[in-house]
Amino acid sequence: MASRDEWLAGARPRTLPAAAAPVLVGTGAAAALGSASLPRALLALGVALALQVGVNYANDYSDGVRGTDLNRVGPIRLTASRAAAPGQVRTAAMAFLTLGATLGLWLVILSGHPWLLVGGALAIAAAWFYTGGSKPYGYLGLGEVGVFLFFGLFAVLGTTYTQAGRVSWIAIVGAVAIGMLASALLMANNLRDIPTDALNGKLTLAVRIGDRKARWCYAVFLGVPILLGAICAIQRPWSLLVLLIALPTGIAASAVLIGARGRALVPILATTAQLELAFAVLLTIGLWA
Repeated sequence: MASRDEWLAGARPRTLPAAAAPVLVGTGAAAALGSASLPRALLALGVALALQVGVNYANDYSDGVRGTDLNRVGPIRLTASRAAAPGQVRTAAMAFLTLGATLGLWLVILSGHPWLLVGGALAIAAAWFYTGGSKPYGYLGLGEVGVFLFFGLFAVLGTTYTQAGRVSWIAIVGAVAIGMLASALLMANNLRDIPTDALNGKLTLAVRIGDRKARWCYAVFLGVPILLGAICAIQRPWSLLVLLIALPTGIAASAVLIGARGRALVPILATTAQLELAFAVLLTIGLWA
C-alpha cells in the first residue's frame, strides 16, 4: 500500500503552480475591468487545483495500466511502480475530478452563467481522455493543444468572466500567454520522455517533431509570453513587471536548447512551473496596479 508521501509525490505538487497561474491572471484581468471578486477567485483556484491533481492521478493510472511508465525518469508513478493498486489510483483521480466539478458548479451558480457548465464538462473530459480511453489524445500529439485550450484560454477567460461578466483584450492576451507557458511545461515533460514514449507508442508532439524541434518549441512557448505580458502595458503600464523574469526564462530556455536531457530535465520542469507562477503573479500585480 502506498504511503502518504508516495500519494503526495504521485499528485505531482510541482505542477500545481500551473493550475494557480491562470486563476491569478484571470482575476487580474477582472480587476482591470473593476470587477475582481476574492470569493469567486478562491473558488476558481479550488477548481483548478482539484482538476490538476485529478489529471495527474488519471495520467498515472492510464499510463500505468498501458505500461507506458515502466522505465520513465521523474517522480514516482503509483500504478507502474505497484505502490498502489490501479483501482485505488483511478478512484483518487475520480475523487479529485468530482471535487473540481462540484466547486465549478458552485462557481457557475454564483456567476449566474449556466452555459459555463458546458466548458467545465469539456475540461473534465479533456482531463480524463488525455491518457485515458481507447484513443487518448495525448498519444496522438495533441496534448499541448488540450493544455493550451483548457489550462490557458478556458481557465483564464473563465475566471475573468465569472467575476466580471465579460472579457477584455487583456484577458485574451493573458490567456494566450498562460496557455503557452502551460504548453512549455508539458513540452519539457514530454521532451524528457521521448525515448520511452517512442518505444511505447505514445506519439506526443515531442516524439512526432523530434528532439531538436521540440527544444525550440519549448523555448518559444517560454519566451513569447513575456512579450505578450509586456503588450498589456499599452493599457496597464505596470504590466512591464513581467520583464523581471526575462533573465531566468532565458537561462531555462538555454539549458534546454543546449541539450539537457533525462534527469537533467527534471529540475527544468520545476523551474518552468515556477516561471509560469512568477509570470502570473507579476502580470496580476501589473493589471491590478
